[in-house]
Amino acid sequence: MATATTNATTFLWEGLDRKGSKIKGESQASSEILLKADLRRQGINPLKVKKKTKSLFGSKGKKIIPKDIAIFARQLATMMTAGVPLVQSFEIIGRGHENPKMQELVLSIKSDVEGGTSLADSLEKKPNFFDPLFCNLVGAGKQSGALEALLDKIATYKEKTEELKAKVKKALFYPIAVLVVAFIVMIILLIFVVPQFQSIFEGFGADLPAFTQMVVNLSDFVQKYWWAVFIGIGAIIFGFNTAKKRSPAMRRQLDILSLKIPIIGGILEKSAIARFSRTLATMFAAGVPLVEAMESVAGATGNALFYEATMKMKDDVSTGTQLQQSMKQTGIFPNMMVQMVSIGEESGSLDEMLSKVADFYEAEVDNLVDGLSSLLEPLIMAVLGVLVGGLVIAMYLPIFKMGAVV
Repeated sequence: MATATTNATTFLWEGLDRKGSKIKGESQASSEILLKADLRRQGINPLKVKKKTKSLFGSKGKKIIPKDIAIFARQLATMMTAGVPLVQSFEIIGRGHENPKMQELVLSIKSDVEGGTSLADSLEKKPNFFDPLFCNLVGAGKQSGALEALLDKIATYKEKTEELKAKVKKALFYPIAVLVVAFIVMIILLIFVVPQFQSIFEGFGADLPAFTQMVVNLSDFVQKYWWAVFIGIGAIIFGFNTAKKRSPAMRRQLDILSLKIPIIGGILEKSAIARFSRTLATMFAAGVPLVEAMESVAGATGNALFYEATMKMKDDVSTGTQLQQSMKQTGIFPNMMVQMVSIGEESGSLDEMLSKVADFYEAEVDNLVDGLSSLLEPLIMAVLGVLVGGLVIAMYLPIFKMGAVV
């Protein structure tokens, strides 16, 4: 029930119909008075009319991140299990959230559900926050009458997934952060420290050692063109990210190469296997048919190589091939996982076996991240020592040479 008007404002309204039943909706009108008059002509007695607030992208507050969605899923699962009605659960969660954007998201879902829209359909309208996997599981839970149980599985899945992502980010962030700091320290030394030594060297009246001359030349270049250095680095990063977004072939090659990086490649591979197992276990337990589940599973792996393998497995399974046989043919899944899936298919407990596989590989990722941190600490100290120590040696070489002559 909406009235489109030129230069109209969108209003949210509540009222009573001719039978005295409470209804609500969203309409456009030039003013609140005109909207109320229009509602009365339709046989609706307006009780409350207010302007619709700005969209999620226009409201103030922190950006909604996947962790917020995971917390939302857990809160909703807890309240539904406790017997709190769905609409009231949204009201409690929405009003109690500190982030205005998250409040608006939850209350907009509440408004949709109150208006007669199913929960799954309402979530599908917000693809930036709720992926197809989330929506499919909610839809399956609603159809089976076990929405509370499915929400609990979704919450567990989201929590495990975010925990795994945090571990992988931890493994990648530490070395990158240290290298960035080392680069900044080098630039500072070249711009402010080396020139002080250079002024001393000019009074020696002798040729500088080759290593020292190279550092002095580098310092001169950085002092003159430091802005070009930073612009160049920014342009390279921007160009790389743009090319990566626009080129599926480039993303595929990067994903393949990332799996070959020592230690880090193992972390990325095991995290992809863990996400595959966790996602498929969750969907299979929810009663989603295996073939339908595979597409969501493919997208959840986060790696092009595993995506392609999963889509091939989907085609194989749809023609009657057993899942474990199809997995074995891809050649990228470990033998232990294939055996576990085989046992799960034979015993009818595939979701349980996949959950155990996910637990195992998540623990493996955790151990690898801890091991990487221990390994990188001395390695990074050595790199910093070579960079900073190299500059110090370069600056003192002429002094040592002069002392030897004396």
